[in-house]
Amino acid sequence: MSFCFFSFLSQLTKSPPKQQQQPCQTSALESMGETIGLLQGHEISLRLCLKDACEVPNRVLLTPPPPPPPPLLSCRFGRIGRLVLRACLQKGINVVAINDPFIDLEYMVYMFKYDSTHGRYNGEVSQEGGKLIVDDHKISVFQCMKPQEIPWGKAGAKYVVESTGVFLSVEKASSHIQGGAQRVVVSAPSPDAPMFVMGVNEDKYDPSSMTIVSNASCTTNCLAPLAKVINDNFGIDEALMTTVHAYTATQKTVDGPSAKAWRDGRGAHQNIIPASTGAAKAVGKVIPELNGKLTGMAFRVPVADVSVVDLTCRLTKPASYAQIKEACKKAAHGPLKGILGYTEDQVVSSDFIGDTHSSIFDACAGISLNDNFVKLISWYDNEFGYSHRVADLLLYMHSKE
Repeated sequence: MSFCFFSFLSQLTKSPPKQQQQPCQTSALESMGETIGLLQGHEISLRLCLKDACEVPNRVLLTPPPPPPPPLLSCRFGRIGRLVLRACLQKGINVVAINDPFIDLEYMVYMFKYDSTHGRYNGEVSQEGGKLIVDDHKISVFQCMKPQEIPWGKAGAKYVVESTGVFLSVEKASSHIQGGAQRVVVSAPSPDAPMFVMGVNEDKYDPSSMTIVSNASCTTNCLAPLAKVINDNFGIDEALMTTVHAYTATQKTVDGPSAKAWRDGRGAHQNIIPASTGAAKAVGKVIPELNGKLTGMAFRVPVADVSVVDLTCRLTKPASYAQIKEACKKAAHGPLKGILGYTEDQVVSSDFIGDTHSSIFDACAGISLNDNFVKLISWYDNEFGYSHRVADLLLYMHSKE
């Protein structure tokens, strides 16, 4: 079966002239099977092929869905867009098209080939006939400004991954439905769309009623699996979370204006910056028993990638730190394999660059004041781990069709 990330294909005949790449025009697509749509700021049409080599967390083992498989799409070729593309290619997903109104094809080749954090792409990247070519995958490129202008229906794309960071609400993300898509995954927290964290509550997904869903944030994807293990085994009466978070593209390289929060405008490479985050409260949406019991804050720090969650909680049921470690280890090797990692090594942040887990519990870093009050530490690659969960959520949704 096959999926398509951002299937922007209204015509399957001729490619546009190489030097005249027109917005919303399509080029020839040699495609077998159906496609899925993934929208990430840059629209990427992908065809996903589920092969034996596809690495999907054990908890979400897929059974072959009934034909025909749905199409998948992706929007924008920004930070998450490019890494989602890498993740999809690793999972056997054949990318069919990319939509980004701000980046031309030649620059796309450069941006995908080279990455200062995750390294050069281990393969061939080029362009030909108005297409981005990654290894043997020919990817059509579009430059539509508005989601409703993208011919999802004509492209045969069923799923769209909205990762522009702009169309977050159900109302705004529904623009893709107007364009012919059937489902939208928002790769960010949404104010009103159902929120899912793989390994925690994806079983609540209802294909009969949910067309717009959110994959939550990278921090929620780290915190929720850990909170689930602790709450399931010992209960959480109340908790505070702090994420020590790598800087992101929204921050300033040097001091600059920031109307929303003044210190957000200070130089990202020069400062530890206190910041707000809704990640802890969002856990209450995916684990209802913890609603109102959890809140948190963030510190933005001068590292390019990999963040860490500090969860300080009061337990309902007394437990030694050894018992907590054992519960996390059991989950990491069992139902949350591929989602929750476990380490007893003397690790630091850079050791987790490129780690595909949502959360890696650091057994040696946590402490316990007593059997009811503990501080737990878990790492996450806030870029690559999250991008893999976007792909996994799409695969899970497809398995339920």
